[in-house]
Amino acid sequence: MQTQQPAAASSPTTSQRTDVRAALLGGKTFRSLSEQTLSPREERFERARQTTGLFLAPAVAIVFALLPLNLDRTQHLLAAVLLGVIILWICEPVPIPIGGLIGVAAVVVLGVAPASDVLQPFGSTTIFTFIGAFILAQAMLKHGIAQRLALAVLSLPGVGKSTYRIVIAFGVITCMLSAFVSNTATVAMLMPTALGILAVIAEMMQDRGVVKADFDPLRLRIGAALLLMLAYGASVGGLLTPVGSPPNLIGRGLIEEATGTRISFAQWMAIAFPVCLAMFVVLALVMLLLNKPEVRRIEGVEEYIREHRAAQGRMSRAEKNTLVAFGITVTLWLLPAFASLFGGTESAAYIFLDDRLDEGIVAVLGASLLFILPTNWAKREATLTWTDAAKIDWGTIVLFGTGIIFGSLLADTGLAETIGTGASENLNITNVVAITVFSAVLAVLISETTSNTASAAVIVPIVIPLCQAIGVDPFVPALAATFAASFGFMLPVSTPQNAIVYGTGAVPITRMIRTGIVFDVLGVILIISIVPVMIAAVGLGG
Repeated sequence: MQTQQPAAASSPTTSQRTDVRAALLGGKTFRSLSEQTLSPREERFERARQTTGLFLAPAVAIVFALLPLNLDRTQHLLAAVLLGVIILWICEPVPIPIGGLIGVAAVVVLGVAPASDVLQPFGSTTIFTFIGAFILAQAMLKHGIAQRLALAVLSLPGVGKSTYRIVIAFGVITCMLSAFVSNTATVAMLMPTALGILAVIAEMMQDRGVVKADFDPLRLRIGAALLLMLAYGASVGGLLTPVGSPPNLIGRGLIEEATGTRISFAQWMAIAFPVCLAMFVVLALVMLLLNKPEVRRIEGVEEYIREHRAAQGRMSRAEKNTLVAFGITVTLWLLPAFASLFGGTESAAYIFLDDRLDEGIVAVLGASLLFILPTNWAKREATLTWTDAAKIDWGTIVLFGTGIIFGSLLADTGLAETIGTGASENLNITNVVAITVFSAVLAVLISETTSNTASAAVIVPIVIPLCQAIGVDPFVPALAATFAASFGFMLPVSTPQNAIVYGTGAVPITRMIRTGIVFDVLGVILIISIVPVMIAAVGLGG
């Protein structure tokens, strides 16, 4: 994890021109107050937020642990630690990855679980997906492919003339890809292009005097809008197909087992498409309202892009090698999805490919090619060196690793199930509408602090027997919970894609929380409004 002083630093007596590319493409992340360019008002707010969190986090954890609650000891202590960690994540008195590590250490010290059990989830396939994808992204940044792709997107007819169109076009691309490629992989491979586009826009704003010469490009609203659209768009697009996201497969399998009714690929897409379409429209509208770009149009964009594309010249050997490694990785990621499209998820081809082409292993294999494919064989120079690879965002990897650990602990200790059953009993849920709302809201809340996969795996098994106990068909509530499990938008640890874009340093935590809360609420409303109608339309459920 790198926390170098950004090029945007300026003194009261001098005005130094910001090196936009160094600030955006230099791997800076999780910057402290001293490493940011803030207005006096922003600095006062940030200092108050961090100071509050520093004292509030341990106070809340200790007080909650001492409350006389009717909870198992391990569940009680885990809940106390998790509350403290959430406050650390929101207020940032320490870097967010460190807040997660403090929580993991506290769990072991307090005896919630042995260290070997607590740390085991850190070796999950998601962590290896992060590592491999980040190394591929590092090569794309180093050799200029991100900038080349960014200029290509901006040169599409009508797109580059408007920052609004750029954000929306990028969201459409993300949604389409994430329907078949994992959300994490989609964001990891598009993130360098998003940063490249942001760098081009920031340079144009700087050259044309839209911003000050010494501005901080990591605090642009257009940057937050573009990157949050990337993260949230992947979550929305991942709902479209059963293979688009792990919670989909978990939820579908549990529903089919409980009801004895198979949900076909086409039926799933018919149910999910209106939800995805409606949520994307909401994403585009609300994203641009809450993170309104500094400028809507910049004159002379076409000429600027044309000049820079001409200056890039032909692709170098390193660029071609990077594209080869990237292409092989994406192809291997896609193969199981294609097999399921043509043969279904129960076909021998799909089972064979899905068992062997693990997402994390594919990412690591693709990244390894960068150290094999030569740029100069005589000098034994490869496309990427380990020095280059070591610059990847280890902070995000640590951050999401701790998130996976807490998700696993919630399930293993039974705390998640306790929360679910306790809430349902206290709320006196007795009809399909109430249980659908309860299922969707609880899935979103749990997915904010655990992985989407863990949320689906915990909530759906609670919802189905609850429905059966009160004589309600579980189709609607269980599918609503499955969809809602992918709608954790508020915190960097909610989803891998949130963690990736937060790790760029261009999305302040306060902006992510504010935007994420709005989408959490609107997402639940859309799910509970559309899912029952579409299930009835396709003839599923009772």
